[in-house]
Amino acid sequence: MSVEVLLNTLFMTVYTFVLVMVSIYGLHRWVLVMLYYRHRNRRTAPAAVFDELPAVTIQLPMYNEQLVARRIIEQTCRIDYPRDRLQIQVLDDSTDDTCRIARQAVQRARDSGFDIEYIHRDHRVGYKAGALAHGMKTATGQFITIFDADFVPAPDILRRSIHYFTDPRVCVVQTRWEHLNREASLLTRSQAVFLDGHFIIEHVARNRSGRFMSFNGTAGTWRREAIADAGGWQHDTLTEDMDLSYRAQLRGWRFVFLPDLTAPAELPPDIGAFKAQQHRWTKGGTQTALKLLHRIWLSRAPRKAKIEATFHLTSFTVHLYMVLLVLMSFPAMFLQSVPATRGTPWRALFDLGVFLLATLSAGTFYLASQRELSGSWRQTLKYLPFLMALGVGMCLSNAKAVLEALLGRQSEFVRTPKFGDGTVRPPGARRGKLGVLPWIELAFAIYLSVCTVFASIHAQSMMGAPFLAIFAFGFWYVSLLSFQVRLAGRRRDVPASVASPSAKDEP
Repeated sequence: MSVEVLLNTLFMTVYTFVLVMVSIYGLHRWVLVMLYYRHRNRRTAPAAVFDELPAVTIQLPMYNEQLVARRIIEQTCRIDYPRDRLQIQVLDDSTDDTCRIARQAVQRARDSGFDIEYIHRDHRVGYKAGALAHGMKTATGQFITIFDADFVPAPDILRRSIHYFTDPRVCVVQTRWEHLNREASLLTRSQAVFLDGHFIIEHVARNRSGRFMSFNGTAGTWRREAIADAGGWQHDTLTEDMDLSYRAQLRGWRFVFLPDLTAPAELPPDIGAFKAQQHRWTKGGTQTALKLLHRIWLSRAPRKAKIEATFHLTSFTVHLYMVLLVLMSFPAMFLQSVPATRGTPWRALFDLGVFLLATLSAGTFYLASQRELSGSWRQTLKYLPFLMALGVGMCLSNAKAVLEALLGRQSEFVRTPKFGDGTVRPPGARRGKLGVLPWIELAFAIYLSVCTVFASIHAQSMMGAPFLAIFAFGFWYVSLLSFQVRLAGRRRDVPASVASPSAKDEP
């Protein structure tokens, strides 16, 4: 066997492995959809009703949230719960005008008779996890409810959720996120669909089928005893919520997810904020996998829970596989087009078939979630190519996050900027440098455009051309928005219409 043949064989072996791995995680989405439809009618009702409502502490962690700080404090004070059983803690690590705004709002609430305290740290040790743990020192509630600063909880959210804790095994009641600015732009609509899939399909499927799920860091309530039993809030990962969730479930605690009880919040209206959020979630999820996967498999948890936890915690590696798949696309097509290395037609059909299964499974997943929410999937169908494109376009940024976690590189907890009404970037909001990543994304966009043209003129690759075009569009979109936001950021205020195309500007 010649060296050339050996290298070609090795390349196609690696390419096949990458393609199969992407497809396995894609097919797992079909498993979640199947589990959802099998268990969606298994609704959870409170075991009983409290004769006397228990004491609850609501924690409001914030860091430089001047556009939303007053709103969340005032909205929390509208929650319908006996004042003698409700404590509110504003956990503020801010270094800007948020401190003054929050103090004034807290003083007004205190003057109105609320048991509310303002706790300010002059450091960010442990970031959000550190702030939550610090607040626990003076918390008086048997249960701890958490709302991030951009949430707008409904007044009845506690009364509708607290009674699930009459079951002594329940440690968390998680509500579903809704979106204040869902219709602001094509980008926010896409994010809403992504999150709807996570909450509607993933959470319901896992929770009601007896598998592990994760607390989402906000819009939910913890049993204080369970936090302590699981080891408390820890900050050795960037996803302290996922970390504590798995540790608690390994201790035998139960989660309850309420898809019909919602808490609206803000979606990142520009690509920079979206990238920061996704980077933190991806890196933190990978860190949690490294920290806990071995403990999960050594535990007495059911096998189905262990398998699902493995898929959940390792799903972030798909971004690495996607980057490799993109890089290998042109060489794979070239080898298929050269007579000396051209494979059988069955090989081309295998590649396309596996690829189709992976992409169609993602489409089914998101269409199912929108059908459950609105009763129709047709409106989402027209956005499906863009959802696929955005997912691929974000893979470089997210792959970087995975690599940082695998290499043990520590980084700051970068909060997602809050825009309040979704139209103006907070004054003094951290923008950072443009960096090299958008340039690499732009290079990928050009590379995939070349691949699309190549596939279009070669019969062996022609069926893959539409998918390559979608992928190219994803990198064009993400890279150009990154440049656009950075250029617009030279002004003090950045309209969301600049940061992300509005509905009327959609292609």
